[in-house]
Amino acid sequence: MIRIQRGRGGWAVDRGGLTRAAGIAVVVVALALGGCSSKQKKPGEGAGGPGSGMGEGGIGGAGGSSLGALQNGTLGANGQGPLADIHFDYNESTIRSQDGEVLKANADWLTKHPGSRVQIEGHCDDRGSEEYNIALGARRAQAAKDYLATLGVSGERMSTISYGKELPLCSEETDDCWAQNRRDHFAVSQ
Repeated sequence: MIRIQRGRGGWAVDRGGLTRAAGIAVVVVALALGGCSSKQKKPGEGAGGPGSGMGEGGIGGAGGSSLGALQNGTLGANGQGPLADIHFDYNESTIRSQDGEVLKANADWLTKHPGSRVQIEGHCDDRGSEEYNIALGARRAQAAKDYLATLGVSGERMSTISYGKELPLCSEETDDCWAQNRRDHFAVSQ
């Protein structure tokens, strides 16, 4: 007789059908799929956990750009994708005037390539809590999506996701490095 924990509700007794090795395998698979640390929640991380709604629209749903072919934009020849990133001031989600021109160029490219979709990734520097930065990254991504929509890009072609502080470009503790990490990245797919 083997006792097996079933969720939070207690224990079940296995009367011969499940071996100890199979029980251990189930636990290992559950941990691998469910994740046991915040580092494993990056792809769809949000207020409700992996895939819970910070990402939307179906681009990079389970892996986002950090794990799949969207990592650097699959359509760009320079390894960074065809669309340029924009950056934000500290603790802000407002589009800066110089980034308005970048977004206009991104909107022009998207208009010329109507079969392409874009996932807008909101990123933050490493200051602040994980929860705060996930929310701030989501506001940043939504601000860019809204701005592109005013320039004529269909909302159906855009999705947003927040990575908060989890995927930094730079890991030094300097103002210049933090400024690089406060960004929206545009991952393109067809």
